[in-house]
Amino acid sequence: IRENILFLVFEMLREFVLILVEELPDDTLVLLAARLRKHFQGIRQLLQKILQRVIAVPVGDVLIVIDSGPDFRQQMLTAGIQHLDAILFTHNHKDHTAGLDDIRAFNYIQRAPMDIYAETYVQESLRQEFSYIFAEHPYPGVPVVRMHTITEEPFMAAGVQVIPIRAMHYRLPILGFRFGHFAYITDANYVSDRELEKLSGVTHLVVNALRKEKHLTHFCLEEAVALIRKSRIPNAYLTHIGHQMGFHNDVDAELPEGIRLAFDGLQIMVP
Repeated sequence: IRENILFLVFEMLREFVLILVEELPDDTLVLLAARLRKHFQGIRQLLQKILQRVIAVPVGDVLIVIDSGPDFRQQMLTAGIQHLDAILFTHNHKDHTAGLDDIRAFNYIQRAPMDIYAETYVQESLRQEFSYIFAEHPYPGVPVVRMHTITEEPFMAAGVQVIPIRAMHYRLPILGFRFGHFAYITDANYVSDRELEKLSGVTHLVVNALRKEKHLTHFCLEEAVALIRKSRIPNAYLTHIGHQMGFHNDVDAELPEGIRLAFDGLQIMVP
């Protein structure tokens, strides 16, 4: 997607230069204007396909989603998800919580509250940002949730065992989660050796890698690869990728064996 966007931008700039440096007849200018409009529309459509990080974890008949970003509704519709058992939150930043309102469709279909698992500080943020959900006398039709407080201790979500993995997002404590042989960590820039021990036996990991250069609050590519290698995880996928990382295919080809860039709609089969 990023390669296509850059190509379209280049084409736009090239044609703008033609307009500026050449004296063109009116009919040619009209044609170029039409082509530029087409490029703008193409860029807008491509940008609309780049979504925030939300991951669905099916375990048997149970489906758990981690975080509810601003694209939550679109992602659920695109994936064809019609039943959802629980939402786990990694932390309280808006790009991970903004879509919480859209759980009301699941409330309606399932005729039940949505189970939410989050640390205390995350719950406080949710109560502030979505105060109407938690009002003493809520307005009819608002989302209905059932809050569960989690810590660094293992817990059960909809009958599925979840092992939290403490990480740091600069100075903010956040959580990754392990389900059997699969684990998910995003927005981290530090995980202690003690917490890395919780990845022992994991065969598939999704972890953030923002760019190649070092970053204050997120793992860079080198740091993410080092974490994967240190944990001896055979299959890993990099998420939370910024535009500074480079072209998808180019970066993917440079990665060590067993490590790949994730992408929207990726499905991972874990034995």
